[in-house]
Amino acid sequence: QARGHILWVCEAADLHWRGGIPTLAVDTAALPPEGAHPALGRPGGGVAGAPTLAADAAPVSAVCRRIELTGDAHGKDWYRVLDRRPLALRDVDAVLMRKDPPFDSEYFYATHLLQQAEREGAAVFNSPRALRDHPEKLSILEFPQFIAPTLVSRRAAEIKAFYAEHGDVIFKPLDGMGGTGIFRLRQQGDGSPDPNLNVVIETLTANGATTIMAQCFVPAIAQGDKRVLIIDGEPVPYCLARIPQGGETRGNLAAGGLGVAQPLSATDWAIARALGPVLAPRGLLLVGIDIIGDRLTEINVTSPTCFQEITQQSGCDVAARFITALERAATGVRSH
Repeated sequence: QARGHILWVCEAADLHWRGGIPTLAVDTAALPPEGAHPALGRPGGGVAGAPTLAADAAPVSAVCRRIELTGDAHGKDWYRVLDRRPLALRDVDAVLMRKDPPFDSEYFYATHLLQQAEREGAAVFNSPRALRDHPEKLSILEFPQFIAPTLVSRRAAEIKAFYAEHGDVIFKPLDGMGGTGIFRLRQQGDGSPDPNLNVVIETLTANGATTIMAQCFVPAIAQGDKRVLIIDGEPVPYCLARIPQGGETRGNLAAGGLGVAQPLSATDWAIARALGPVLAPRGLLLVGIDIIGDRLTEINVTSPTCFQEITQQSGCDVAARFITALERAATGVRSH
């Protein structure tokens, strides 16, 4: 807005596309003789009798609201609506997909509508296909050199064996956010398992129907779960350490964690610089990786946050960095 851009917003539920072919006309006079190969039936090698398509299609559109930001970032009235109208996504300079998990069937369908919008000429970020290809919990498996001992399974026997091996384990669903559904279980002083082990496994896996993740507990969580932002492959030099409060294991802000901005450590830089050049070419303009100590725990691609907290505490204008990258990326898409 400060750079003169007009902001339109919509919900994923507002996306729609309509099209199809009301009639399918076939030129029967041009059909090849019976038994002839279709490609040989007309001069030039075209397929004889090919349908004449009278397509009736409207581009992917949404009922959008034009908004103006008021500058009251912490109040209820942080924006005002100036207009409301249907817009084709291909008619705006850039489409920014910012929907929180869960990555359910509706999210999946929305990415396909956005991919259709791309085919029609829209510039969409992050790439709809990349959103589907990078589930936030599972994407870390591509970088095993940076992660803590991890198991992905829905089989109780495998999960219990992993727990028995490590003794202090975090269990988490694969589609959650904000620390929801996360459990820490520890062996008792006498070596016996946590009394809640069975019920936690049964609940998270829905009795073996749902795959979950188990990770060896990383004690460095006491110093914070660090959110490191990567914009167009380049790390932001400050992260937000989300520090658990009141005996909590989870540092997520949504779970009551305290956010403290701090410069990236040498390990943070190493991990971010390893991931950035891999993820950016796949269409992931904005990524938020989570690091505990020296271990990568998540790769967030749907709606990475912490812009405001990092900017307010460090003076590093994260939003300005991102808008510059978005302008550059949108121009690049439009020029091809």
